[in-house]
Amino acid sequence: MWIFITLFAAACQSARTAYQNTLAHETGLLHATMSRSLYGLPLVSVYLVMCWQIFGWVSFEKKLVFVVAASVCAIAQIMATYFMLRTFQSGSFALGILLSKTEAVLVALIGLPLLHYTLTVGAWIGIAFGVLGAIVMSVKWQNIRQAHKDISLVLGLASGLCFAIASVMASIASHSLSGSIITSAGVTLWYVLALQSIILCGLQIYKSKDILAPFKHEFALSFKVGILSSMGSIGWFTGFALVNPALVKTLGQIEIIGTLYYSKVRFAEKMTKQQWVGGVMILISVMLVVTSTIK
Repeated sequence: MWIFITLFAAACQSARTAYQNTLAHETGLLHATMSRSLYGLPLVSVYLVMCWQIFGWVSFEKKLVFVVAASVCAIAQIMATYFMLRTFQSGSFALGILLSKTEAVLVALIGLPLLHYTLTVGAWIGIAFGVLGAIVMSVKWQNIRQAHKDISLVLGLASGLCFAIASVMASIASHSLSGSIITSAGVTLWYVLALQSIILCGLQIYKSKDILAPFKHEFALSFKVGILSSMGSIGWFTGFALVNPALVKTLGQIEIIGTLYYSKVRFAEKMTKQQWVGGVMILISVMLVVTSTIK
């Protein structure tokens, strides 16, 4: 089940990120970051009500754990999205996505002491192979000695780290609730988007001195970003609640296919042979993870 949910989430995120990149150029980083939460919250609210009616409600037995974990998740996602959009501006659309995909191995490492999940040898090989593929695709080998000075590399890796923290915290928050795991994931997602909306709308209103600022810029495009983001987030958060987030994020690297499509067709970026090789490595890593977890 988690495999199909993750594939759905990856497809939605690939399209959402492309639209969000366009939105960032049109309205700026703050609005583009805010749109995924504010404009996605209504759909997630409807989804949560449906989960409540179908699977039942949850109890907050570990309320403090939930609030802390979900709040850290919300802030980490804001930072991750901001760093990723900055990478787009300093590098390229494809580069930003690829570098953020280092989150797969970071999720595995962060999750080991916090989630107490175990991974098979095949899964570890797949995760490592996927990260290596992302590096092959993104690093300019002739400038390898100066790689640490490349702002695109730094921003992309920062994005991956923040996304990894968000994934692990989402899993912790969902498992701190008692009841249906599907509803628990929905509650966590709703809280995260609500908190992000409050923070980012507040910043945008303060900056512009206009209470209606979040709704005045590229409403249709912002709405597309929000809807795609909410559908993708429903998939991600449900996946995190069902299995090890490291597996979800590694399988989610299938999003690279969509990234290459949008990079070439929508943004007219050219792919090098090196990037194609890295892309194939990432696809192989996905197959390794999937085959090592299917029994």
